[in-house]
Amino acid sequence: MPMSPYYQQLRKKIGNDLIFNPAVAAVIHDKEGRVLCVKVKHGAWGLPAGAIEMGETPAQAVIREVAEETGLLVEPITLLAVLGGEKFRWTYQDGNAVEYVIMVFRCQVKEGILRAVDGEVTAFEYRETESLNTLSLPYPLEIFDRNYEGSSYFDHRSL
Repeated sequence: MPMSPYYQQLRKKIGNDLIFNPAVAAVIHDKEGRVLCVKVKHGAWGLPAGAIEMGETPAQAVIREVAEETGLLVEPITLLAVLGGEKFRWTYQDGNAVEYVIMVFRCQVKEGILRAVDGEVTAFEYRETESLNTLSLPYPLEIFDRNYEGSSYFDHRSL
């Protein structure tokens, strides 16, 4: 989905200035343990992800975002990490600057066929963990391990 009405109103008031943006991302494994990645219009590869909308819980947001971007209905299983800070800043092509605070969930596919739905995603690819260091945001690679328990990751390097 393009920018929500809430963020459109916010951008009208503050322009392109840097804002905090609460967001979610989904780690979805295939049968071989590879992770689903999506390529967005501006060419960057990432996880299925997006902003949490007003009134939504993080779990509701990850379900909605995955459905909008991939056509898959998922169930969030585990909170893998909460990430943020300067390394999670992004400036879009239109100049809008954000610093994400991202809740990353391991999700299980319940149903659906992988397909572009909202026009944001242009390609899909399941990738091996070692190639995920090229994603647009610097997710810690350990969260992609199928056996990672989650909800205890802190980036101590930035403390």
